[in-house]
Amino acid sequence: MGFNRNCGLITGAVIGVVLAVLGGILMPVGDMLVERTIRKEVVLEEGTIAFKNWVKTGTEVYRQFWIFDVQNPQEVEVNSSKIKVKQRGPYTYRVRYLAKENVTQDPEDHTVSFVQPNGAIFVPSMSAGTENDTFTVLNLAVAAAPHVYTNSFVQAVLNSLIKKSKSSMFQTRTLKELLWGYTDPFLSLVPYPISTTVGVFYPYNNTVDGVYKVFNGKDDISKVATIDTYKGKRNLSYWQSYCDMINGTDAASFAPFVEKSLVLRFFSSDICRSIYAVFGSEIDLKGIPVYRFVLPAKAFASPIENPENECFCTEKIISKNCTSYGVLDIGKCKEGKPVYISLPHFLHASPDISEPIEGLNPNEEEHRTYLDVEPITGFTLQFAKRLQVNILVKPSKKIEALKSLKRHYIVPILWLNETGTIGDEKAEMFRKQMTGKIKLLGLVEISLISVGVVMFVAFMISYCACRTQSVK
Repeated sequence: MGFNRNCGLITGAVIGVVLAVLGGILMPVGDMLVERTIRKEVVLEEGTIAFKNWVKTGTEVYRQFWIFDVQNPQEVEVNSSKIKVKQRGPYTYRVRYLAKENVTQDPEDHTVSFVQPNGAIFVPSMSAGTENDTFTVLNLAVAAAPHVYTNSFVQAVLNSLIKKSKSSMFQTRTLKELLWGYTDPFLSLVPYPISTTVGVFYPYNNTVDGVYKVFNGKDDISKVATIDTYKGKRNLSYWQSYCDMINGTDAASFAPFVEKSLVLRFFSSDICRSIYAVFGSEIDLKGIPVYRFVLPAKAFASPIENPENECFCTEKIISKNCTSYGVLDIGKCKEGKPVYISLPHFLHASPDISEPIEGLNPNEEEHRTYLDVEPITGFTLQFAKRLQVNILVKPSKKIEALKSLKRHYIVPILWLNETGTIGDEKAEMFRKQMTGKIKLLGLVEISLISVGVVMFVAFMISYCACRTQSVK
């Protein structure tokens, strides 16, 4: 009887060892199976999960606008006073709802090319007003005139046309006009063929962004979604040295198995440059663990603080010999127009940039840009891209509307918040197909090891106790 009991206890201990070993074996084997599945499904080719969501995003993307309504236009134009602004918004549009077009695989170099159609649909239910709301804003054409046409004689001619059209430094425009374009009265009088339509995002609707050519990851998964060329080139021709390079992806996805120590690099045609994000925190997004990567303040620092930004400093006067920071001159990207990009409310900008403007309240939580990336697949499941469009205005002796200015201004026109979050159905599907299976596998592994160890210890203790009693 004692013999049978001892045998049973030893058998139980052996089974415990077997279960623990099985759990230990399942760990590398399971990880290998998961990795193999992920490597297969994130490739950008017909039939994969990644390709289906890449061609047409299942996430609803919205672009919210806040307009800076100028409160004291006459004071500024006559006395060169500080510009008082009042933020109004949001005004919301649905964007990026159109599927990629001209999708073409190249099996030789393992790339896929495409263009991204642009379109914007106004969403009244998510907006503070209508597209016909009016604002007092900078006159875009008048402000740009001395930058685009530097010749004194030409400026004198333009000044006569500005006066004839009764244009001034500021103007009143509807939201729709300001964003998507209006016929400018001053430009309409110019006696030679030029575009007379002006708008912050003109042209946008019925245009395309690209052509993009990206690696599909078929031969090297670490390069998946990385941009090979943009508009047929690997460089932008806007900046000097390495600043001109097109780096990383378009931020919609990255290579799988993202680590916290990684610097995520991506290209944004909106700001005419490549930029990067660093790990900020771990968060739970609809039951899916994700890594939040944020754009660091260092990315907008002056070359004195961050020497890597030296080649983004394109002039010495406005930037005060490259000591000012927080704004990016993208004039070369905008046909010579004095457009400056920054974070909303000049977040992370030097004090001299915001000093001539009253009514700004930079806030890290509201105005920073971030990407929430699922680390196993590398998919961006939530993002907030926030940026501000500004126009440089400086005194001009030949243009009367700008003649009384005693200093230059980088005038904020608007800021935008483009956001997208994985939908509830997509999140549930993602949990079932990806994270759910991985969690289940991990749970099985831990359970086997835990049960096995407990069984082994329990049965061995019982066996030793029984042996001690038998000896007595």
